[in-house]
Amino acid sequence: MNFIRIRNTACFLAFLLSLSCCSSRKTAAPFSVIPYPQEVEFSDGSFDIAGSRFIVDPSVDDVSLSYIVKFSEELSTVSGRRSSVHRGVSGRGVRFILNTALPAEGYTIDVTGKSAIIGASSYSGFVYAIQTVRQMLPVAIYGGVRSRGDYVLPCVRISDRPRFSYRGVLIDVGRHFYSVDEIKRCLDIMSVYKVNVFHWHLTEDQGWRFESRKYPRLTEVGSVRHGTQIDFDPMHLRPEDHGGYYTQDEMRDVVSYAAERGITVIPELDLPGHLLSALAAYPELGCTGGPYEVANTWGVKKDVLCVGQEKTFTFLEDILTEIMDIFPSEYINIGGDEVPKDRWNACPRCRKKMAELGLADRDGHTAGQYLQNYVTARIQNFLNAHGRKIIGWEEILEGDLAEGVTVMSWRGTGEDVDPRIWNYNSVMSPRGYMYIDRYQSHEQDREPFSIGAYLPVEQLYEYEPYKGVPEYGKERILGVQANLWTEYVNTEEYLEYMLLPRLAALSEVQWCSPEDREFSRFRESMDRHRNIYETMGLTYAKHLWGVIGLPGNEYPARSPEELADYLAGRE
Repeated sequence: MNFIRIRNTACFLAFLLSLSCCSSRKTAAPFSVIPYPQEVEFSDGSFDIAGSRFIVDPSVDDVSLSYIVKFSEELSTVSGRRSSVHRGVSGRGVRFILNTALPAEGYTIDVTGKSAIIGASSYSGFVYAIQTVRQMLPVAIYGGVRSRGDYVLPCVRISDRPRFSYRGVLIDVGRHFYSVDEIKRCLDIMSVYKVNVFHWHLTEDQGWRFESRKYPRLTEVGSVRHGTQIDFDPMHLRPEDHGGYYTQDEMRDVVSYAAERGITVIPELDLPGHLLSALAAYPELGCTGGPYEVANTWGVKKDVLCVGQEKTFTFLEDILTEIMDIFPSEYINIGGDEVPKDRWNACPRCRKKMAELGLADRDGHTAGQYLQNYVTARIQNFLNAHGRKIIGWEEILEGDLAEGVTVMSWRGTGEDVDPRIWNYNSVMSPRGYMYIDRYQSHEQDREPFSIGAYLPVEQLYEYEPYKGVPEYGKERILGVQANLWTEYVNTEEYLEYMLLPRLAALSEVQWCSPEDREFSRFRESMDRHRNIYETMGLTYAKHLWGVIGLPGNEYPARSPEELADYLAGRE
């Protein structure tokens, strides 16, 4: 067969046109796979996958087999033609083979007019291969109900693997709580785009969302706040209580659900700051003894854990023990960001601890910053002793930092970051590109109220993690993460609106080599992906299609001239 490799947009569009001619009986869907595979070669023809036998090599593990069976059942349901799954080493149909020569998350797909062969070396590889196959089929495959269509694949050879091993999305449930069902909906769409880390931000000044059986007041008191700030004025409050938390069984369910989709859940216990919710429940853990209240306004709070007393570390180790029992992830995120030192500097117990440790202002850092290093080191040693590793926001760099940590960089890019970050493994999450709580257009009067700033899909897509990074630093970058903070994201519909379609753009930053990223090709593919969102019943932002606002409150985008007049009127 004559295989043609597709790299540029002109060839890609020509291929889309050719698909309508490659089969007189059935037509393959346009090739709109996101993230775009590393190597793709097309040839004439197509393969009818509906009703095919799925032949799974005996060397493929049972967990991967279960995922393959589930996909065959989905295909059978939507196509109306039954696919069967068998163990074997040969035969026509769709063959799944174990290829240990492939990288851990890599996969291959080889489709001819008579069969399809899918190879991978791990469970994740088979998951990603099937996700690619799903994107090549009619979007009805995402709906789970019988639907007419041509369930055929183009004749194609794909060899694919991710650029980065860490491909994350953070969802903040501390500021606003979302149901387990909504978290699962988010995991479903993360899986479509081969995201492999769900960073679950479970604790905040504004709410504690993790059930602790040893400290029940954390959820009895700390999970509920009285009122919620609704705009930039802290005096403007929504009067209703806001609360919610996840039981330990619910969190285990989410971990299992994510793992089935190739996603690791990394929990975050933000410490020693961002914990007013814990202090409200157990005021003896603070420097002043309270009384404290769960915060109902945003911003950095001065009250933090009192780390001059041992009971604080007993509390933290108890909570982390419960967390480790639920979450099997290699990493536990300990936060460490935005920790004011005011209370420590005035607290007799914390000042005594600084003196005992010989901490003083030096080398451009304060004694309080070195005290936070002491906290970080103690927690690191505790987690290391239990076979886990810590990851935290870049403020943990202040002072001295022990080896073996992973740092999440959020305050800048390239030359703008603290150069010490390159001494540690790092995950890039710069707020200018990866904070997806920001407005998606300049038409803020037509958008739901947001934290501010502006981050359209195009800007996120153009982020290059290696730009401005020294060569030795590039080797330290594990991956990229987007963060969906939720101060003003007060509904599940709004959550999805902020996530999509920026998650699609994120996936190409995380997965694709720079030469395979091309916004015009990506934009063309998004016309199909919006149909995936519709089929999955997800809310999504429609800025790429000239529409602004949440469903029920949508407006056509202003013309360039109208937008210029609008922006001039705001100045």
